[in-house]
Amino acid sequence: MKPEPVQPFDWERIFIHEFPWTYLGEVAFRTVFMFLVVLAALTVSGKREVRQLSIYELVLLIGLGSAAGDPMFYHDVPLASAVVVFLVIMGCYKLATYISDRNKTVRTLLEGKPVYVIENGCILTENFDQEDLGLEELFSDLRVEGVEQLGQVRTAILEPNGQLSLFTFKENDVRPGLPILPNELKRHAESIPQPGDYACCACGHVKTFSASVDHSSCQRCKKTKWVKAVK
Repeated sequence: MKPEPVQPFDWERIFIHEFPWTYLGEVAFRTVFMFLVVLAALTVSGKREVRQLSIYELVLLIGLGSAAGDPMFYHDVPLASAVVVFLVIMGCYKLATYISDRNKTVRTLLEGKPVYVIENGCILTENFDQEDLGLEELFSDLRVEGVEQLGQVRTAILEPNGQLSLFTFKENDVRPGLPILPNELKRHAESIPQPGDYACCACGHVKTFSASVDHSSCQRCKKTKWVKAVK
């Protein structure tokens, strides 16, 4: 038996389908009920959610979101089932974080470890290339912290939660470095037009050229794009 064809812009079907209008009261009750359950679950889970999400929080919120959504408006999804799902998810979350906090191997495997990405104004390309972080994203994070060029950066560490920990030189110790402002980076070239300090666009290594040079390679990363270093 073929289903009846759908009538476009059937407002009754769009808004209420075959349910009685009084069913909207039950939907409101279900929504309030699941809101309170979600609120209680996140309260129990602690303060981890106020920070950038780790893998555990991400799994937790995906699970809670899936469990909370359906009972809010599907009449054939009992609330008791959603509560059981919440309890199991929270139990798994607590167990996983308990094991991770007490077992360094498990924590490193699942969450990763801090990675040095910049030292003394130079990008550690051997570490940086292994991370899921683009150069533009790194520069964006640095600009948010008020950094204009890599010579200001003593150390930058990519934390397991994806945040960038930044340690800068004191003002008197700042050295010439790779400019990370977009308009400055656009001025890169493979030829050195005149003597001076130039920074490699790939790793930030600064080299002093005593004369103009064509296609000079960086001694650290072997790239050939340079831009005038700034301080």
